[in-house]
Amino acid sequence: MQKLPELENLVKIAKILDELKIPYYVTGGFAISIYGRPRFTADIDIVIKMASYHKSDFAKKIRTIFPEGYVDQDQIDSALKRVGEFNIIDPESGLKIDFFVAKNNEFEKEVFSRVRAKNIDYMVKFTSPEDLVLSKLSWYREGQSTRQLEDIATVMSIQTDLDKVYIKKWVKKLDLEKEWVKLKI
Repeated sequence: MQKLPELENLVKIAKILDELKIPYYVTGGFAISIYGRPRFTADIDIVIKMASYHKSDFAKKIRTIFPEGYVDQDQIDSALKRVGEFNIIDPESGLKIDFFVAKNNEFEKEVFSRVRAKNIDYMVKFTSPEDLVLSKLSWYREGQSTRQLEDIATVMSIQTDLDKVYIKKWVKKLDLEKEWVKLKI
């Protein structure tokens, strides 16, 4: 059976990040498919700890796997300066890969310390299911999309061994109590 182009591309990107020793984790819809119920997602969300000295080698290596793709060096520079995001688009598959530069805060440091490697023909690093729940709560606060709450519900129904003490601690620290109660758990 042929592997989906999205998974093939994710493995290629993970290999580049590992080769360049850029810490990362996959989050968003792809992580939901790992910890919850598989669902369609139009992009791959990856949080990275990229230093400015990585950007040139990173861009060159990405262009080798997406030779026709959109890789904007200025966008990467800007994202690193403002701790924002940049993306890469593969016109062949239509896949968009969003890279979020990690914030330098207590929560992000905790998330990186809890990353879990999952074997997809290569050990790809994913956020933990607890941190995925917290991220989805935060994204719900920002956009009020019920998709975020649905994603949380699917993770919580399938991952029966979640560390709820950890989740509740960070719900309080991140001021996500209003969002948490909307889950009716």
